[in-house]
Amino acid sequence: MTMFAIAGATLVVFALGFALYPLWRSRPWLGAGVGLALAAVTAALYLAIGTPAALNPQQVKAPQTLAEAVTQLEVELDRDPNQIEGWRLLASAYTAQGLHEKARDAYARAVKLAPDNPDLLAEAAEARALATPDRRFDAEAVAMLQHALKQQPMHQRARWFLGIAQRQAEQPAEAAKTWEPLLAVVDPRTAASLLEQINGARLEAGLEPMQPPAPAQAAAAGPGLTVKVSLAPALAAKLPANASVFVLARQTSGAPMPVAVEKLAAKDFPIEVRLDDGDSPMPTMKLSQLAQVQVLARVSASGNAIPQPGDFASAPATARVAGNGTVEILIDRVVE
Repeated sequence: MTMFAIAGATLVVFALGFALYPLWRSRPWLGAGVGLALAAVTAALYLAIGTPAALNPQQVKAPQTLAEAVTQLEVELDRDPNQIEGWRLLASAYTAQGLHEKARDAYARAVKLAPDNPDLLAEAAEARALATPDRRFDAEAVAMLQHALKQQPMHQRARWFLGIAQRQAEQPAEAAKTWEPLLAVVDPRTAASLLEQINGARLEAGLEPMQPPAPAQAAAAGPGLTVKVSLAPALAAKLPANASVFVLARQTSGAPMPVAVEKLAAKDFPIEVRLDDGDSPMPTMKLSQLAQVQVLARVSASGNAIPQPGDFASAPATARVAGNGTVEILIDRVVE
């Protein structure tokens, strides 16, 4: 800071001396007075409207919140938009803030810079789905996933999302075919839950179910959560006959897809259930991989896993996966 001030003062003196040299030669005292006056005015203006503290490295503070970090990253990308990882990081931050449309657009900028990156394509496709009200993969998202699999045929996340998109498009046979190769590369616990998804799709397509491989049948449950689900008395009288209750755990931020889910008959409340890796519907994400999750429950009259108006639901409760206690949740609201 001191050296900068000295250098600046030197430049000011040099500039003023050059500009006032003719006046100095003819009238030395007047030239000196004018020079000192201009130097004083320059210094006063700088101190009044300048930002000398900005020249001090100690004044440059690291962001203290996610919002501050996002703002700094936005400014940096506005200055230099050709930063793939910058757009990717910004998109991830937007997702954490629940700004799914902004995340979709940020991922789109990253994909333009790296159109053949399968990880990025899968993330961008997921972001497009999250940005829609019904969480559906549109045609552009499907094209991204297909392109990702051309680059890396066994990319697990892209293959899983493409299967979801095919089931959304009422193509269960194609979804099962897309998922089946994953059985050979995921661990036995994940293979067991993946097989349930595959056989669900095969059943919709009128195909015979696949038999589970021996390792998947003998898989250990691993770490998990014990969940106790109660139903509010005001809703107990309105409980539909033959209703189902879904108890699930999902990430605290990011994708809303569950990392563990169980479907039970909605009767004899309170219900106690154990969620573990064997309940994971996603081959690329397991409950044991997360430090904490959101746990919630929903009563469905139709038995449909997708929330419907009129379903009963609980508020999400945050719980540590490694915890030894029981997570208690209350179903006390009606889905609009």
